[in-house]
Amino acid sequence: MFPRISIIGTGPTGLYTFKQLIGSTVPLSITLYEAEGEPGKGTPYHPDMNDPAMLSNIPSIEFPAFTETLVEWLRRQDDDTLMRHGIRREAIDEREFYPRLVLGDYMQAQFERMRAIAAERGHEIIVLARHKVIDIEIQADAIRLRVSHVDGENDAAYDHVVMATGHNWPDSTEIRPGYFVSPWPATVLTSIRNEAVGILGTSLSGIDALMTVATAHGMFYADAAGDLQYQPAADTEGFSATLMSRKGILPEADFYCPLPYVTPLVCTEEAIDALIATGRHDLLDEVFELFRGEIVARDPDYAARIGLSQLTVETFAAAYYADRSESDPFVWASKNLAEAEENRQKRYTVPWRYAILITHEIVAKVIPHLDENDLKRFHRHFKGIFIDDYATVPLMSIRRLLALARTGKLSILKLGEDYEIRTAEDGLERGAEIVVDGTTHTFGAFVDATGQETLSATDLPFPTLVDQGGVREAATPKATAIRSLDRDPDMVRTGGIDVDEFYRPRLGLMSEGRLYCAAVAFLLHKEPFVQGITSARDIGETVGRAILRDIVDVDTPVFQISA
Repeated sequence: MFPRISIIGTGPTGLYTFKQLIGSTVPLSITLYEAEGEPGKGTPYHPDMNDPAMLSNIPSIEFPAFTETLVEWLRRQDDDTLMRHGIRREAIDEREFYPRLVLGDYMQAQFERMRAIAAERGHEIIVLARHKVIDIEIQADAIRLRVSHVDGENDAAYDHVVMATGHNWPDSTEIRPGYFVSPWPATVLTSIRNEAVGILGTSLSGIDALMTVATAHGMFYADAAGDLQYQPAADTEGFSATLMSRKGILPEADFYCPLPYVTPLVCTEEAIDALIATGRHDLLDEVFELFRGEIVARDPDYAARIGLSQLTVETFAAAYYADRSESDPFVWASKNLAEAEENRQKRYTVPWRYAILITHEIVAKVIPHLDENDLKRFHRHFKGIFIDDYATVPLMSIRRLLALARTGKLSILKLGEDYEIRTAEDGLERGAEIVVDGTTHTFGAFVDATGQETLSATDLPFPTLVDQGGVREAATPKATAIRSLDRDPDMVRTGGIDVDEFYRPRLGLMSEGRLYCAAVAFLLHKEPFVQGITSARDIGETVGRAILRDIVDVDTPVFQISA
């Protein structure tokens, strides 16, 4: 009998897990459950959830291949397919950003290829679309799933179960008239009327929401000089949009840099590993010293300009954001766009930006070992620097923002730390009011585009698993353990799900079955950088290798799926 494996969800993490598994030389039985009707696309790239104007936040060169790269797949497509997505064949490039819907088509096509490969190699593959797993139970000899589908419900048992459910979005986005708690599904936002629209969040999610609304009220086009412009549709005089955030700044444009990352000079994996090996948990200041050393080594002029030698974990952010914060957002965006375009032409990398980029995954290694005090300091003062640096946006997104601003359809609102949001619960008929420094800003429609929050064990949509104690909240050492060499200090629960290095929940339950939590929303508290395609690949490969180690000898060879 084949080992029985179930993957819940066929988004990126589920697909990378699947790719790893079908490399096994031992035949497997793999069942993939997908709640939606099109397995393989994933919510972030599904046409029911995304507007054609929404761009991905990863260039083709960084998208980990399945059986072929994204660019290789694009070049195989016919002209009609490329035209449908607004892609010119001669402009296909590994450093280009493509619409989310393109990535969805690519992943679905790769999934079909992998299914064929798996069948050729003797694996039993079952794909169940419109099948939603509604419960999980840890049993003595297996893991039981309760599955809902059009014909009712049924149970199924597996030796290994991978929860690759991605983000948790609400069933109903418009929870109050004109008030949307998410930009997704994008189709809901097209119902927004010819009115003032407020969007909370200036990252790519906020820009996604803005583009959905803007393209429903007008169109972007290239003028005779080749510059992008925005033409409002007739009778849309009442439409305007405001992006808002605490800092009131826009993200920077994607910057050119060598890929794969070069090896850091100072903030190395070895240096971080040595800190972890001390057994201490008050490590953040020492990590910052390594981080600071990396910037000095890479870009001494920048370090001197911001006074880096005098900065701390708490004060670095103010210096990092200073120039942007003191400039008009659109003036800064225009300047930054010109710089990014020139650097791309010259193949020049801004050293200090790259220093931050190449250290974020290395710094992430220490986060699970921090005590509660340093963990709070990291989340409050330091995490955002790395996210801002690696979450740059496509150059086209900046061009669109500037085009909207030139027509007077877009403004930026700085909220600061003390602001108030009023909704229908406060007596409004529709939308929201934002009160900042005593001034009230009124919006007929309001979209919260701040992204997915970290979820905890009790948020899992599998009641039996929760009731069994099959999962528990992640933990970190108490601050009272500072400078203690005790490797098992008192712990405090901090949210998320407590998993081991293979993403297996620390169950405390005896079972021959293995459960894996590869759902990003439950990992963010202790692994704040696990969002995105590359993280999905890393998690999927880790989970897949762990399953294969349980099934076959660790030295058993595996098939190669792609070069």
